[in-house]
Formats: sequence, C-alpha cells, structure tokens
Amino acid sequence: MKIEIFKLERMQSTWENEVEYNLAESGVHPLSLRDFLGKKELESILGLGLGYSQTNGTPGLRKNIAAFYPGIAADQIQATAGSTEANFLLMWSLIERGDEVVFEVPNYMQMWGLLRGFGAKVKTFRLREERNWAPDLDALARAVTKATKLIILTNPNNPTGAVLDEDEMEEIVRIARKADAWILADEVYQGAERVGPRTPSFWGRYKKVICVNGMSKAYGLAGLRLGWIAAPLKLIQSVWPHHDYTTICPSVLSDKLAEIALSPAHREKILRRTRAVLNANYPILETWLKKHRGVFRFTPPRAGAIAFVRYGLPIPSTRLCERFIREQSVFLVPGDLFEMDRFLRIGFGAEGQKLRIALARVEKTLRKIV
Repeated sequence: MKIEIFKLERMQSTWENEVEYNLAESGVHPLSLRDFLGKKELESILGLGLGYSQTNGTPGLRKNIAAFYPGIAADQIQATAGSTEANFLLMWSLIERGDEVVFEVPNYMQMWGLLRGFGAKVKTFRLREERNWAPDLDALARAVTKATKLIILTNPNNPTGAVLDEDEMEEIVRIARKADAWILADEVYQGAERVGPRTPSFWGRYKKVICVNGMSKAYGLAGLRLGWIAAPLKLIQSVWPHHDYTTICPSVLSDKLAEIALSPAHREKILRRTRAVLNANYPILETWLKKHRGVFRFTPPRAGAIAFVRYGLPIPSTRLCERFIREQSVFLVPGDLFEMDRFLRIGFGAEGQKLRIALARVEKTLRKIV
C-alpha cells in the first residue's frame, strides 16, 4: 500500500505549535483537568495503575458512549486512539481494491487518502455553497450504484460547519438503502452546535450505519486522543482484530478521563461550555469578516468552531496562508487542502482576546495584497 501525503495534517503538524496564534484548530480551546475533575475524581486518577487498558475500551467508558445511541449495546462500541484511528481501522477492515465508495466534498480528507491508498474507486458528491452548503442529493443519487459499498459524510460538516436537516438525512438513508450500501457518518462535531438543537445521529435510521465520534471537538479534550466507533456488532467484531495491529488499546488515562467526561454528571456541563465559547467568539469573527466584505464571502456555520470563507484575492490559498505564517505568525487552513482553492478555514475556538489579536495580524497582510 502506498499512501499519499495527508496535506492538512502535515501542514498542521508542521506549524500549529510553531506560530504564536493558531486559528487552524477546529475545536474550542482545551479544558484542563482542573476544569472538570472533582477532588474525588482527581484522587481516583492519581491512584490509577498505568498498565494496559481494555483493548476495546473499559465497560464504564463504553456504557457512557452507548448512551448516545438508543438501542445500542456496549459491545457495539470500539474505543480508539482518537477518531482518526477509528477512521483508519474502518477503511482498513472494510475496503478492498476496486470497491466503489461515494465521498462527500468538502470533507475531512483523511478517509479520502486512505480510500485511494487501499485502492478504492472514489466518487464524490458536493455540498453546494450557493445552497448554504446543503448537499447535492441529486448528485449523490447519480453517484450511488448497486456496486457502491460505502457512503462517507461528516455531520456537522468539516470545514463548512453545515448541519443536515431531517429531510436530507432521510434522503441519504433512502439512497443508501436502495443500493444496500453502508453509511459512515463522522459525527465528531455533534454537540458543538452554535445555533439550533443537538445534531441528531444517523444511528438507528438504517441497519448499515457506522458512526464515528470522539473527545476532540465538542468536548475540548483533543489531548486525550480518545475516539470511538458505534456500529452493528458483526462489523465491530471485524474491526477489533485490526485494532490489535495498531494501538492495541486506548491509554488507561485517556479511557478513564473520557469515562468521567462523558458521565451524566459532566457531559452536558462540558457541552454548555463549548456552546458558550462558540457564541462568545463567533461575533468577533463575523464582525471582522463583514468589515472586509469586499474580500470575503461566507455562510455562517451552524456547528463547530470553524468558518469556511471564500476570498477574492489573486493568490492561491496555500500561498496566502504561508504569508500569514511568515509575516504574522498566524496559522489558518488553506482551502486547497480540502480540494477547494480560494477558501480559508478559520477556527474561532481560541480564547477571545487571542482571536482578536490573530485577526488583527491577518488584516495587516491583507492590506498589503488588496
């Protein structure tokens, strides 16, 4: 297997800890242990033996995760080292050379690269900017055939922050059911809604649904590197042996901390904090973008600490972002890493004052170009 460079993660790994201001992050600024652990919980962590954890996740963790998915059993949950490992294990266990897969664009491009590396035939359907990033369901229906094995989407979407409505979700299910294709729904931004109710899961709408989620985006706990797969039992049983060849098990600390964070005592409190950050910070970004309305055009994101912004400057997006890094020590994500040039993904989950300073610095470079 030959893999192509995962351009987004390579650029983030290179710069996110080198710049003074990182607006490439797609979650809210992280929680500390002090922010959500009580004294007894902290003592339990201090007394935790640092051995191997259970390979599919401890029963307490999987019980708390299963609470998200009505009718699911804890054995239908596979805990992983972040949602990126979940995605890798699914591609490795599901995809054979020549399999037909339909992939939503724009999207987080990890599975795009994995699909191509494993030899899948990848077809796309698009979210349409002119429709406020709603999916082109007619294009999806044309792309899906009896040979389609898998439909992959992210809801809420990365990088646009768009959220599917009920009719759109049901139409995607109808199309998948007609072809007997799997739906893989990356739902890692669920719970990070800026407006509207909690994004409903695809789980329970169809027998061939796989859901991926994790602690990074909605929970502000990316450093735990804890994700999961929720799926029918037979699929989980086929994925689990692949896990034995990668990380074997989650970190025992990550497993326990995620169990605590996802407990009824903490989960909603953490998600309220996330929404508060989004609603405090988004007006800062929106005001700044409107100040430069001759340069930028955008659809307000419904979820996630990210906005996908079109710009009207005569410079490719990676070159533009390299200028922001070099001249201002500010990191934004170029749209061409999502196969969509002349866009920027701007993260607004940083602390409010840092967001203001970073945007002011970006403005200095824009003045040189406009």
